[in-house]
Amino acid sequence: MKFVAASLAVLSLGLATPVLAQTPPPVRYELSFENSAHHEAQVRVTYSDLAGGPVRFEMSRSSPGRYAIHEFAKNLYSLTAVDGAGRPLTVERTDPYGWTVSGHDGTVTVTYTLFGDRADGTYAQIDATHAHLNMPATLLWAVGYDERPVTLTFRPYDPDWAVATQLQATGEEFVFSAPNLQYLMDSPVEISDFMMRSWDVTDGDETRTIRLAIHHPETEVEGELFVEKAKAVVDQLIAVFGDVPDFDYGTYTFIADYLPQVSGDGMEHRNSTILSGSRSLSEANYSQIGTLSHEFFHSWNVERIRPRELEPFDFTRANPTPSLWFAEGFTNYYGPLAVRRAGVSNIDAFLANVGGQFNAVLNSPARGYGSPQEMSLRAPFVDAATSIDPNNPNIFVSYYTWGAALALSLDLTLRDRFQNVTLDDYMRWMWRNHGVNEVPYTPDDLRKGLAAVTGDQAFADAFFALSVQGSELPDLQPMLAQAGILMRPRNPTAAWAGPVRLQVNGETVRLATATVPGTGLYLAGLESGDEIVALGDTTIDSQAGWDDALKALKPGDTVAVRFNQRGAERTGQLTLGNDPNVELVRIETTGVQPTAEQLAFRTAWLGAETVQP
Repeated sequence: MKFVAASLAVLSLGLATPVLAQTPPPVRYELSFENSAHHEAQVRVTYSDLAGGPVRFEMSRSSPGRYAIHEFAKNLYSLTAVDGAGRPLTVERTDPYGWTVSGHDGTVTVTYTLFGDRADGTYAQIDATHAHLNMPATLLWAVGYDERPVTLTFRPYDPDWAVATQLQATGEEFVFSAPNLQYLMDSPVEISDFMMRSWDVTDGDETRTIRLAIHHPETEVEGELFVEKAKAVVDQLIAVFGDVPDFDYGTYTFIADYLPQVSGDGMEHRNSTILSGSRSLSEANYSQIGTLSHEFFHSWNVERIRPRELEPFDFTRANPTPSLWFAEGFTNYYGPLAVRRAGVSNIDAFLANVGGQFNAVLNSPARGYGSPQEMSLRAPFVDAATSIDPNNPNIFVSYYTWGAALALSLDLTLRDRFQNVTLDDYMRWMWRNHGVNEVPYTPDDLRKGLAAVTGDQAFADAFFALSVQGSELPDLQPMLAQAGILMRPRNPTAAWAGPVRLQVNGETVRLATATVPGTGLYLAGLESGDEIVALGDTTIDSQAGWDDALKALKPGDTVAVRFNQRGAERTGQLTLGNDPNVELVRIETTGVQPTAEQLAFRTAWLGAETVQP
């Protein structure tokens, strides 16, 4: 999220000597947490030197890093306003998202209560253990004064609490500043008794500081081990770009909440990220490092290499872009890749991750309904968005997943087809041409970048036409073979009715998921919610019963399936197919030894096979 520093305007006013306009007074927020046990905060904001006439205050409907609408105003209440002399002002509310204050004397102080009890990258949680604040879910603002500087004063619930944030420190422990509204809203805050560790990374002649604030129930031992893993991953991500972003104020801050009452998430910001989850570090076997890796990659890709459609971010609506397959999807590839290269995970874990994502796209019926660009534009409907009516799950595959599959395909294609060219080179080109200078890119700029890196315009045009604007996936098998990796059927002899999940309640077995076009269950007429009564002569009354009935069949067999569908008993003919799912495995696991050339290719791509404790 870009920010523009406040500056002094020069006004000539017809005088021989220019006169500097007076800098507007800062917007002043004060947040206190006396009623934390009941998830409430008291927020006070003062605007002074206002223009005459009514002032409209608004609450955000969207949040940086999210692509759907989130109605944050629903958690704000008991709002009042006074003028500079403390006199009550008239507050009018004519729509759900804002309040209009009139009759002021140039100063307006608004006070309100905020309820927050969801800790993740989008919302706010206030309780006796912490105040976890995403600013769009926390602060309202006055329309038309976006460029004013801001100060925030926090009054902690607990004297042991401290503040972790990318906001600029002021020298006072609980007072911070932001240059304007855009930066403020992009700056999450954690106030708690957290563990803070920091280390420096070099950027040419410059030094940048990385901070990791961990709020968790375990000891420093677990925290220190996580920090060491984080250091290794950060180094690998810096190596991808060969450069460290110029973090504002010279610092990047990971804000990690791993507590039972917290929801799992990761959310990038310009100079910080939120990491959250309900499991402790040791309980999760430090798997949270994957989210940390993903989000830190965003400090290049999304925060600085930024889609044009997201500039500037509009807090009043959804912010769509057709390039999330690159912004989120390529990040979803590099997250586990950096963890692997850092030696924090092994090659098998990486192959399971990216192989699973490629498999999901390869076998998704959604490829028949749109391209990666189309899936990107569906983000406002799926990115933690909520609706009452069901939708067709077969028409969407996540841009995270599809983008990661494309990144895997493109990385291997580049390594196979072009000498000394990899996906890292493509990311570096995007960084030099759109990240360092923060020139937002268009979808066509992505195509131009690929042509520039490969020196092959026809290749870039074809890749984008077939796999970005179209839905084609390249054949990975021969390219994976160069690394001594086999793509093979996951269950080659099993009878397959389709990718369904069952819901068992007593002896009642229902389809818990929609059936997929072209699969046996779909063609037999079954759909989500139907009760499966019998398969052939076998009564289905448990998960084991269903599994055993399928094991007795083979691909190509046709069997009667009896089911109840919305009050009516029906019978269909179920033809079993082959399981289309694939997996990626090292050829060593099949008894075949890789050649020296295959191992060299694998090491250049994935790093040496060493794993941290």
